[in-house]
Amino acid sequence: MIELSHVSKTYSEGNRAVKDVSLTIGDGEFVFIVGRSGSGKSTLLKLLLKELEPTKGQIIVNDMDLGKMPRRYVPKYRRKLGVVFQDFWLLKDLTVFENVAFAQRVIGVPNRVIKESVPEMLRMVGLSAKYKTRPDKLSGGEQQRVAIARALINRPEVLLADEPTGNLDSFNTHEIMGLLEEINERGTTVIVVTHSHEMVQQMKKRVITMDRGVVVKDEGGSR
Repeated sequence: MIELSHVSKTYSEGNRAVKDVSLTIGDGEFVFIVGRSGSGKSTLLKLLLKELEPTKGQIIVNDMDLGKMPRRYVPKYRRKLGVVFQDFWLLKDLTVFENVAFAQRVIGVPNRVIKESVPEMLRMVGLSAKYKTRPDKLSGGEQQRVAIARALINRPEVLLADEPTGNLDSFNTHEIMGLLEEINERGTTVIVVTHSHEMVQQMKKRVITMDRGVVVKDEGGSR
């Protein structure tokens, strides 16, 4: 599904954030990308989102060469990716239902479809009873569940999660990781970027370790 071949990213100040990375992530895999701050893991995620362009190398996602993709196709490409961030990024003036529905409204999904798809997604993340609630009335774990529901509402093929439990306590971290595992078991490829080795050790998944822009270890999983 995802193939990086000799990918490097150098910023304007000469800092090489990613250095000659080659790896393949298969359809339906659950992969952790771990490393300390500055290891290049978040840059790698932005390259997959096509927020950044590699200085050199090739990135292919579902047989699409991102380097050859015209800019006008990028929004459509990104709709095939669900993204979850550490800080939730919820719209505070909207209810849980409307926060999730927003991702469909911006691409013109009909209201009748939204009325069916959003309740189904909220059931999956365990928030059916909170659909009228505003984000400031939710716990951190519940807010992250809303963010995950919003990321999944358009049925992406890949879910990218950047430090999804960074602002959560250990209980909510366990709950969110269990939810991501359930999502993966339904067929979605899940890629989690984190610096938390403790969290990674609790789950028997493939772990790609980065340091100073280089992949130094690739353990577990099927490749």
